[in-house]
Amino acid sequence: MDKLVLDEALLPHGWARDVVLSVDAEGWIVAVEEDGDTRGAERVAGIALPGMPNVHSHAHQRAMAGLAERSGPGPDSFWTWRELMYGNLAQLTPDDLETIATHLYVELLKAGYTAVGEFQYLHHDLDGSRYVQPAEMTLRTLEAARAAGIGITCLPVLYGQGDFGEPVSVGQKRFVCDLDGFLDLVDRVDQAVDGDADASSGVAPHSLRAVPPDMLAALIETRPQGPVHIHAAEQEREVDACRSFLGQTPVAWLLAEMPIDERWGLIHCTHMTPREIGELAASGAVAGLCPTTEANLGDGIFAAERYLDAGGRFAIGSDSNSSHCPVEELRWLEYAQRLTTRRRNVLAGAPASSVGRRLFDAATTGGGQALGRRIGALARDHRADLIVLDHRDPLFAGRKGDSVLDTWLFAGNRPVVRHVMVGGRWQIRDGHHADEIPIARSYRSVLERLQA
Repeated sequence: MDKLVLDEALLPHGWARDVVLSVDAEGWIVAVEEDGDTRGAERVAGIALPGMPNVHSHAHQRAMAGLAERSGPGPDSFWTWRELMYGNLAQLTPDDLETIATHLYVELLKAGYTAVGEFQYLHHDLDGSRYVQPAEMTLRTLEAARAAGIGITCLPVLYGQGDFGEPVSVGQKRFVCDLDGFLDLVDRVDQAVDGDADASSGVAPHSLRAVPPDMLAALIETRPQGPVHIHAAEQEREVDACRSFLGQTPVAWLLAEMPIDERWGLIHCTHMTPREIGELAASGAVAGLCPTTEANLGDGIFAAERYLDAGGRFAIGSDSNSSHCPVEELRWLEYAQRLTTRRRNVLAGAPASSVGRRLFDAATTGGGQALGRRIGALARDHRADLIVLDHRDPLFAGRKGDSVLDTWLFAGNRPVVRHVMVGGRWQIRDGHHADEIPIARSYRSVLERLQA
């Protein structure tokens, strides 16, 4: 049994000082005591917060971050970016993916994420043939997470067709599976995470454009438990095409035809009607928001004020990994609302309330739900996943309580995450990962080869 004394900590009921956190040998929090017995405990100086879950990541896209910012021959959009992304997969091997993911996951840890949902759809070899191990690429991201020390929910992606009934394009040949092949892949992932308290699995039907209704229904019937994540209503063109093909918008169709509940994560949901917003909020599902990617791709702005006022749950993700910082995601979630409403503190939720506190609490709680894991709170029977902000940084001078979160999220532009613990083990100490130098060296080597 390990005991930590946290100088200052954010607990589910609020801020507390001199919190004694008892963690068992398996990495579970077994007791949280304010002003408890500190004998034999390690004192942790700083501001302790629950680790932030990252519910939506495509690790392989980190390798192309910054390479799609040059204008093309015509108007650029999500759809032209997608073709560039497909092209960047032409040489990516399993070893490459594992190296890229390992480096990304170290970066996520250093920024304050302690768990990641890896939405992984590279199932086949460069020529589209099956790997000997059907789950090869997803298992490589699992190994990357273990090497970095971050928690992971593996979300292998079902991709059954091209866009809304169209044939699969050349760029999509590495993605597509039939249902039986996909379920075999998922079984292998389930076996790989079994018994690992810092890893779990779910399924991710890619989108309504990539998964026919009968295939989606069969998957959900076969997989009645565990997280289900799906892209929905990210682009207006997608919404229009879904209306033409299925007779309804993506979110409306899912709410009408699928058993949407607490285990579902609908990613993006950028373009919803007021009725869809209310019904999604009432369903208990989590909206997985990725503001930096949604901005980078020109998706649009999520109706966060209306959704949160309706009681909707949300979490954040790094998606394309052009950014890997929870501060940036939460900051731009609020700033986008300010730009569209021309008001400040739009998502505070009530008079005299902290925007930072509301967003942080909602994202940690929603993130734990969406990843299907007991994380996102410094509480008994949760994983000992926490981050410690550097209280010595002048940024926090004179700050107490919720003003710490407001300052970190809206005034901090330099790294202030000092320590990071995942499952009771320190993975980041004084801002550094024990293996960051060789991991970065391998990452640079892979990128230099891919770019050559």
